[in-house]
Amino acid sequence: MHLIVASYNIHRGVGLDRRRDVDRIADVIAEIGPDVVGLQEVVCARGTLLGDQAAHLAARLGMELVMGVTRLHGEGTFGNAVLSRLPVLGSEACDLSCGDREPRGCLRVDLGADGRAVHMFNCHFGLSLRERRRQVSLLAEFIRGSARMEGPRVLMGDFNEWHRGPVTRELRREFSSPMRRMRRTHPAVFPLFRLDRIYWDVELEGETFHAHRSRRARVASDHLPVVARLRVRPKPGGEHPYVVGDALPPAE
Repeated sequence: MHLIVASYNIHRGVGLDRRRDVDRIADVIAEIGPDVVGLQEVVCARGTLLGDQAAHLAARLGMELVMGVTRLHGEGTFGNAVLSRLPVLGSEACDLSCGDREPRGCLRVDLGADGRAVHMFNCHFGLSLRERRRQVSLLAEFIRGSARMEGPRVLMGDFNEWHRGPVTRELRREFSSPMRRMRRTHPAVFPLFRLDRIYWDVELEGETFHAHRSRRARVASDHLPVVARLRVRPKPGGEHPYVVGDALPPAE
């Protein structure tokens, strides 16, 4: 079974032309045709002009929705969302907030894929180096708490690391792969920085990884989406839980 996974910071639906257009975001996602997409900076404001962006996108794309709220936003909420064409088996949210910095979070969604579970972690890290170091540790604890669940993991999101630093080093140690998984995604019109990433366990075979650079994607948000095509290997014999080893080491 093949799985197309995408990560996309939608910038509250506001494009580089300063126009809020959630349908344009839906069109970009439709161009990719993902089985699963992790979204960051999603506004859910029922009964206002902003609207419930997560529910609107799920309805437009015919996908199942799991929302992870990180903070209030006007009359509504703000956070990360996962949209999936695969059946949702369960979910859990983790608070990655640090002190008085903007609240951040990670959303884990467990999906059924070809008779086995795949665990999607969708996160959005902070802007300061000290904050991201702490968030790597918080994420490690969250992943350790999921360690005895059967099935491989996929970690995606906007990690806000403009240069190679503690986040890049720790995640590469945990999610080893021969495939280079860093592409320039920000700013979308002329990308310079590799902020948006997808990592996966060795139980999943990475076939392709790229930033989606269509004309529409270059204006719909300030980030380009990243896309991975993964092969889900058949479930091994026996009923052995998936164990992650040391998980993520503490941040430096």
